[in-house]
Amino acid sequence: MTNLAITQTREWVSSVIVKYNFCPFARKEVENNCIHYVLSPAVKIDDAVMDMLEQCTQLNQNPDRETTLILFDNGFSDFEDFLDLVDLANALLVAQGFEGKYQIANFHPDYVFADSEEDDAANYTNRAPYPTLHLIRELSMSEALESYDEPESIPEHNIKLARRKGFDFWQQLLEGIKKPSA
Repeated sequence: MTNLAITQTREWVSSVIVKYNFCPFARKEVENNCIHYVLSPAVKIDDAVMDMLEQCTQLNQNPDRETTLILFDNGFSDFEDFLDLVDLANALLVAQGFEGKYQIANFHPDYVFADSEEDDAANYTNRAPYPTLHLIRELSMSEALESYDEPESIPEHNIKLARRKGFDFWQQLLEGIKKPSA
């Protein structure tokens, strides 16, 4: 049985990331079933980074997995605490020899860009149902970016779309994903 957090995150990937093309490379990975979803029970930063490092090792051992989403359904609900986790995870990625092989993207239900207001709809480009570390294979990302016209326009496109749809639209969409099904 799939955990509710994984089910909801799969729904978010499908109905937000793929549907609104926030990541133009995600559709292929969803269709090829190459995204690995992991629920981490960690509530402490040390345990969370150990889980992240374990998933890097798992990616090494499973070349059919294109990417991994590590979800924290019990920990890191505070965005600032989550950013501390992201900082340490990035540092350990380097320290453990995974730099250049994997990179980390991150998502959080309360994500706010540094230069943004909390109610800016653009924040929804990085908001997810749960605090999430996304491990990405750098080689695959490089290859995907090389085949994409103007990859630097992706964030700009996402921000424009998010703002055009508006804060309330994204908030309702994310809340709908998080509602337990009857």
